Amino acid sequence: MPLIRLTAPPGSLTETGRRTVQRDLAAVLLRWEGAPDTPFFRSQAWSYLVELPDGAQTTAEDDAPRFLVDVTVPEGALSERRRAGLVEDATRTVLEAAGLTAADALRVWVLVHEQPDSTWGAGGSVVRYADLVALAAKGGRADA
Repeated sequence: MPLIRLTAPPGSLTETGRRTVQRDLAAVLLRWEGAPDTPFFRSQAWSYLVELPDGAQTTAEDDAPRFLVDVTVPEGALSERRRAGLVEDATRTVLEAAGLTAADALRVWVLVHEQPDSTWGAGGSVVRYADLVALAAKGGRADA
């Protein structure tokens, strides 16, 4: 199942962006994974917002806010094209949430981590990518 974590400096998101960025990023991830838009798959797309304490983020150049988006997906879930689309849309989503423009895109890093098959567990069981594909083929309903 997909997991997305945005790490951001304190106060770097707009009020609206802070309220919406987690669900927006989760929707971006599900869309690029090709997951069905069902309550089950939406409920499994976990999204975290980690706001750093004051002074915890800087560069050798300046203290302008930088954002780190960590995405974890099952190995094989993203083709090169899907990965590129995910990175582009996640970057745009973070920029919008922070009230920044495309000129600030280098302030957003997106790291895609592919979790090897059989190394992910949920509900007390190992989750395999093939199981997720089969579930998606059934319309994304866990009870189907």
